[in-house]
Amino acid sequence: MLSAPLSSLLWLAVILSLLSFFSTTLPFFAGAHWVPTPVSTVRRMLRLANVQPGETVYDLGSGDGRVLIIAAREFGARAVGVEIDPLKYLWTRAMIALLGLGDRVTVHRANFFDVGLRGADVITLYLLPKANARLLPKFERELKPGARVVAYAFALPAWPVVAEAKNVKVYCLPPQ
Repeated sequence: MLSAPLSSLLWLAVILSLLSFFSTTLPFFAGAHWVPTPVSTVRRMLRLANVQPGETVYDLGSGDGRVLIIAAREFGARAVGVEIDPLKYLWTRAMIALLGLGDRVTVHRANFFDVGLRGADVITLYLLPKANARLLPKFERELKPGARVVAYAFALPAWPVVAEAKNVKVYCLPPQ
């Protein structure tokens, strides 16, 4: 029989192992594993999308929240993140609170295929091509005319590019 402290440590190790497992596998099946976008690229993405103060930026697969934080602090935007990974979600929530951005930044722990996007002026993506392609019908159903989608590294199929610089492409919702 294990002593109480050893038993507690064993349970803690099991819980942390499960969190780590889900933290790495859930994002992969949802659309991409996490690779942090360089801060200089985040700024380029938001500049190319011409984000204006008061607009709403959604980051699908928001990871550690860097897009959300920069959109709010440097561009004056409201920012909404969607992150399936529980650890990155908690990290982002902590950073939002620490930086005092709770009135302008929110993050949802969810699969981005299940979150409504009707309020978005700008969507940012760093997802694999298959996830980008799966999102197109959702964008066409839910985004308002004039909404911009900014993709880093992997293009959106079938939509014309309206701005481009160094592996960042901006698309505008085609007229319906």
